[in-house]
Amino acid sequence: MIHSIKPQKNICLLYNQGLMLYLEAHGWQRSLVTERIHDPNLDDVLILLEHPPVYTLGQGSNSDFLKFDIDKDQYDVHRVERGGEVTYHCPGQLVGYPILNLQRYRKDLHWYLRQLEEVIIRVLAVYGLQGERIPAFTGVWLQGRKVAAIGIKVSRWITMHGFALNVCPDMTGFERIVPCGISDKPVGSLAEWIPGITCQEVRFYIAQSFAEVFGVELVESQPQGFFRSE
Repeated sequence: MIHSIKPQKNICLLYNQGLMLYLEAHGWQRSLVTERIHDPNLDDVLILLEHPPVYTLGQGSNSDFLKFDIDKDQYDVHRVERGGEVTYHCPGQLVGYPILNLQRYRKDLHWYLRQLEEVIIRVLAVYGLQGERIPAFTGVWLQGRKVAAIGIKVSRWITMHGFALNVCPDMTGFERIVPCGISDKPVGSLAEWIPGITCQEVRFYIAQSFAEVFGVELVESQPQGFFRSE
């Protein structure tokens, strides 16, 4: 009898963090990417966390999509190297930062974006909700409302940045921007469909769906060094 040998799954370290300042998480991502550029054999990483209120603009994004004066420092605003337009992060929004070596998967950025969308769509399906894609846009919609934004940066096929799923945030912060530069499609949160939903429970389903979609084995880990979440 011939026994087939199942291919070994890639290990992906899962860092389940709490509330972390945006710039701290950004610096952490950059250090992880740099390490993996120098040593492509290092394990992949998925960081799950929440941010205090902050606005971020993608590389080359249009500041006209801000409805406030960026120079007055009334809000925390950062321009970063991801793709996409302006977005807003705050507690109650679950953010995922995959640091993946796409040479282990597929060297195709469109494929990678669709995979991230698929992770979210599978999470929504757990709750009996049908997440949708809209051609020509990146992200996931529920009944015409955008509930997940996606923006990435890839360096030598190592990914950073990722996705943000509105679970139960205070949505008023979105009123100060044109989210993702899309003026005719409103944003929404899962709490509109599932009152009482929390980021804590959604973390489990995000991790589960991510492992399924990318075919990885998640290993929950603690970050080394000075990165701590509140």
